[in-house]
Amino acid sequence: MKKKVLIAVLIIIVIALVVIGYFVFSDMMQEDKLKTELTEIYQLTNAETIDMDAINERLNRTITKGDYAVVEEAFKSYLKDNFDNSIEIANILNDEKITSLLTVENYKEDGKDFTESKSYITTTKATLENCKEKYTEFLTEEKAMSYINNKGLDSYYTDLYKEEFVGDMETAESDGIVENSIDEVISILNTSEEILNLLSENQDSWEIDGDTIVFSSESLSDEYNELVDAL
Repeated sequence: MKKKVLIAVLIIIVIALVVIGYFVFSDMMQEDKLKTELTEIYQLTNAETIDMDAINERLNRTITKGDYAVVEEAFKSYLKDNFDNSIEIANILNDEKITSLLTVENYKEDGKDFTESKSYITTTKATLENCKEKYTEFLTEEKAMSYINNKGLDSYYTDLYKEEFVGDMETAESDGIVENSIDEVISILNTSEEILNLLSENQDSWEIDGDTIVFSSESLSDEYNELVDAL
């Protein structure tokens, strides 16, 4: 009888160990899948030629389960919002409309009040300022952790998120290139706005002759050229 009880206990222990081993192995597999997935995303974003479709495909999918899926979705949301903001910045900085504001073609199309151009400048400056603020904010640990906090996860998973994926945000401080580029474009927009205001406030003192703007006032011409030279 005692032997039967002992055998039963041993069987229960073996089964328990197998179950525990299965869950440990499953967790290890889930964690490895997550790390591999995020490594591949980093590789795609750092490639010489960025494949937007491949990046978005990974950011919009979930390949893990359970608590690991919560971690995965949180970090991918953080990456996606960060990435979307960076794309918006790049699109604005490369917008050809910025360089066309002070062309004769725009003077003909939108002059002499320049309502559309001024509206574009106001909106674009506000968007750039907002994007710059977001860009800086995304490089803080507080922002990164806001995507995982209050998810009801065990500390192991929040620690995994912080230590493995977020890392030391102090080392991720911006080199200033993006912010400086934004500031330069905002400066160009400010000067362009000054020029358009000058033209709209002196509508009777200039006209377009062929491909050239001609002023009837030398002082106005000097002021215009001085602003253009400042660009």
